[in-house]
Amino acid sequence: MSGRRLALGAAAAVVALAAAAGAWWWLRSAPAAIDPDDPAQVALGQRVYGESCAQCHGARLEGQPDWRERLANGRLPAPPHDADGHTWHHPDKVLFDITKRGLTPFAPAGYESDMPAYAGLLTDAEMRAVLAYIKSQWPAEIRERQERTNRQAGQ
Repeated sequence: MSGRRLALGAAAAVVALAAAAGAWWWLRSAPAAIDPDDPAQVALGQRVYGESCAQCHGARLEGQPDWRERLANGRLPAPPHDADGHTWHHPDKVLFDITKRGLTPFAPAGYESDMPAYAGLLTDAEMRAVLAYIKSQWPAEIRERQERTNRQAGQ
């Protein structure tokens, strides 16, 4: 009987270890919050936005003039991130992925964009902070609509 108890105990330990490893992996891979109500995250985002994004998207999130009209090179100007733009139409995961990887992986084949990939230039926390800052500038009804988009996307 002691051999059987030892085997059961070992099996239980393996199951417990696997469950703990699975929980650790899930928590580690769960998306971190983009929280426009977190003053520290928004302050960091405002600073990083000013240093890394404002030169194209505008100091007040206003984007470049005529952002819906193609330039001579066929590219579109940088869009606004304020309530007049389309940023809030996308869930947080898409916004984060575009910030991290650039627009090209998400655009139609052959589309060229001036939007750089910020992976390796900014940390994930800095990218989430920029998005928190942008979201903090939207009116309440736009933030609510974007949150519905998040929920529909399973976020």
